[in-house]
Amino acid sequence: MNSSLVSSIVFFCILVVSVRSDVLSDSCGEAAKHDPNIKFDFCVSTLESNPKAKSATGVADLVKVAIETAISNSNSIGSLITKLLSDKGLEPYVRSCLQDCSELYSDAGSNLGKGEQAFEGKDYRTANSVISAAMDSAKTCEDQFKEKEVVVSPLTNENNSFYQLNAISLAFINIVQK
Repeated sequence: MNSSLVSSIVFFCILVVSVRSDVLSDSCGEAAKHDPNIKFDFCVSTLESNPKAKSATGVADLVKVAIETAISNSNSIGSLITKLLSDKGLEPYVRSCLQDCSELYSDAGSNLGKGEQAFEGKDYRTANSVISAAMDSAKTCEDQFKEKEVVVSPLTNENNSFYQLNAISLAFINIVQK
């Protein structure tokens, strides 16, 4: 193989990787610009952790990555809640809140699945609606702990991340709709 052919192949590979990286960075930048709940660094680092983000060629691909990541996150939070509920010494009010959160996150996972299907069918209104409902689960879960002054939510970080992941999904859907 001659050196100019090898150089061309290397250049093309670098260009493809650069373009894919720019899709993620540009999309996260656009989303963060329009929604104060979205932190650019969180958007990029969270979506980069999903291997499918590396092959994304447009925002539509990133919507699917964001939704899949949110579904996985919902399942992880559900597992964490189950672990927290296994503590026999848990205060009854906290136990009740966690049980509510468990149901909320179970519903959220289901809603996200519906949102993914709606998006794939280009039913953006339904996708927005059910993903918004999933996003509300995080806020509802967190807010109930605040109803009693001395209670601190053991899920604050998880709720914040889940909320932001869904905000990213919604922002990306809005970009696709434009």
